[in-house]
Amino acid sequence: MSPPSHSPSHSSSSPPPFPITAKDHENLARTDASFEPHTWSSLHDLIRTNALDSLRRWPSDLKRYLHWTAATKAQYGTITNYICQERLHWHPLPVEEGNIPGGGGGGDDDEGPRFEVANETPFADERDYKILVNDWPYGLEEGITHLVVWLKNRLQVEGEEGDLTEGAKALVEAFVEKRFREKVQGEDRVMWFRNWTGLQSVRGLEHVHVLVRGAEREGIEDLIGGRDGRKV
Repeated sequence: MSPPSHSPSHSSSSPPPFPITAKDHENLARTDASFEPHTWSSLHDLIRTNALDSLRRWPSDLKRYLHWTAATKAQYGTITNYICQERLHWHPLPVEEGNIPGGGGGGDDDEGPRFEVANETPFADERDYKILVNDWPYGLEEGITHLVVWLKNRLQVEGEEGDLTEGAKALVEAFVEKRFREKVQGEDRVMWFRNWTGLQSVRGLEHVHVLVRGAEREGIEDLIGGRDGRKV
């Protein structure tokens, strides 16, 4: 099933359908012609310093993303519902089996669903995660592919911002090394990050962003485990 069409239902006078930063507000006033896409070097610096609130989309993409999010929430209740039903084809556990009320049942995207997992350790079993091309990537220079790894497991976070713990970072790093870096020829062609909780537009599902530089379509299909013509 195709995603809901972009809708004009969201206007500048209505509240945004997900948290947006001060830099997003500035970006909405820009045109694509005045926007400078993130280079590989700038992305490296932002990820290294955890300045993830400086990541921006093309202004036109951000506007469309706001409209799409509002329309999708109107149709599916939450973005989590849409992704589970139409993209991941995952079935949340009923509330009585441990599912958080609201997630996957039409409630607040902050309260995500729970799933039956093959292994309690994140990334340990391929049935517990899925890799998709991001349909709403940040504004990246040509040649950079933005992937998203969706997980049934939750990664451990700490602090008010919801940053990953050192143990969780180690799990992600080991997964990225094995699944992506070992398959990509050349140095410095893969980076990953996870937006802290306050920056996430889809809080109901655990996910990690992976950036790959200079990969052809066939190489991307190999990285994600098959053909994925549509993006998420």
